[in-house]
Amino acid sequence: MARRAHDVYVEWRGGTCRVKWWTGEYHANGRKRFESEGGFTDEDEAYAHGQKQIHDIRQGTQVSNRDGSMLVGDWADTWLASLDLRHLSIRVYRSAINVHIKPYFKGKTVGQLSILDGRTFKKNVYSKVGKKYAGQIMGIFSLIMNDAVKAGLRKDSPVEKEPRRGKFERKPRERKKDMTVPAVHHLASNAHQRWGDAGHVFFWTMAMTGMRPGELFGLTREYCYPAWPKADPRTDEDSAEEREEDLLRYGQGPKLMPAIRVQRQVQYEEGELRFFPPKYDSYRTLVIPDFLAEALDLLLASHDSDYVFPSIEGSCLGSNNFDQEYWRPIADGAPENISPWAKKPRAETEPVPGFAGKRMYLIRHGHKAWLDEDGHSRYAVEMRMGHEMQGVEATYSSVTAPMEQGIRKTLQARWDGLELPAWRPGQATAPEYLARPSITSLIRVVVAEHGLDSDVLAHVQLIRPEVKPATVARILTRVRKEGA
Repeated sequence: MARRAHDVYVEWRGGTCRVKWWTGEYHANGRKRFESEGGFTDEDEAYAHGQKQIHDIRQGTQVSNRDGSMLVGDWADTWLASLDLRHLSIRVYRSAINVHIKPYFKGKTVGQLSILDGRTFKKNVYSKVGKKYAGQIMGIFSLIMNDAVKAGLRKDSPVEKEPRRGKFERKPRERKKDMTVPAVHHLASNAHQRWGDAGHVFFWTMAMTGMRPGELFGLTREYCYPAWPKADPRTDEDSAEEREEDLLRYGQGPKLMPAIRVQRQVQYEEGELRFFPPKYDSYRTLVIPDFLAEALDLLLASHDSDYVFPSIEGSCLGSNNFDQEYWRPIADGAPENISPWAKKPRAETEPVPGFAGKRMYLIRHGHKAWLDEDGHSRYAVEMRMGHEMQGVEATYSSVTAPMEQGIRKTLQARWDGLELPAWRPGQATAPEYLARPSITSLIRVVVAEHGLDSDVLAHVQLIRPEVKPATVARILTRVRKEGA
């Protein structure tokens, strides 16, 4: 072994050099603790490397071999355990770590990873999953490596930060149509056909409150008009003053405003459906128009479920695949169902303009657009939506009773514009375009009365003159197969 400088040693082993340097630490027995690295073919190069390690130790930027030797998988698990996030975020992070990060870097240490490792991992991820999810995975991996740097496990992150180059390109935005009151009524009518009274009131409630789906799924009697706020189950001292004020402002009575309390939502955790705080802890009280208050009162009197909107089977909606079993047939329309195995016969429903093929969350967007159109206070609107505002406006503003009365008034006016009779359980009133017989039902009646060889198109157009020949021909082909 050749000593080249204080606390740096270089020696040749089988044609290559190994350098060792003092870490600045001592073992329990008082002897100096050294680290080393081999594989050098030039003694001067090995010496320079050892000197650099000594310099980094003195500057406090050196990462010891002991620290960098932690496996990527072990560090990812340690990192995940340190997070204080909501369970859905933890679930996403855990999935990215267990399915993608740990298998790819199996056996590799945190200190081993280079920029090239980061690049190849990114390429691997984007080749396996969609662009949006791949971006999530890389974001999580970047957080893990950034914290590894902060923890002293490596000097810098192996995830490259890509600088923005070239001209600015606006991200594509979802194309949305204005939400109309007739369209909501169409949704509610379709929902009544497929789901019953609960479905009818569900969609009016979402359109008139902007509640998130999970909040609607988890809405129970004690937090809904007419029970709330008298039935408010909260007993903690922190909310005592708020509960007293709520009793003077909301509920049944000529001087009180009907309202719904958003106190929780339902989500799955560890395979079990549980209650959780609303998103971003957005606890809030939502005043509702009189027609909806009456509908909720009648709906709750018509069933004995704890949930305001029970599923077809009477359970919590959160336990169903709501998008597939409820929303898509309601928004996109569904054929007539007269199968003897069906729970109940269902008439054909038509697609809802503006919502066919779209996601249900757009109803929440539409509610905010209604409030904006009606010129309500920006602060009152954002609080109603469950959004947190920043700055002076958030500090000095509050939602007053006149603001809430104004919201109730404009929402009621939208319903009044339909000029429909008051809703009663089991008596959902179809909008004008649903009252018309469907094309399929018309064709079936014509075939039954006049036969397949008759001028089916002419008979159909007597009642529905806007129907195109190609549409009749297509449906007639299906009717013929049914009768074959």
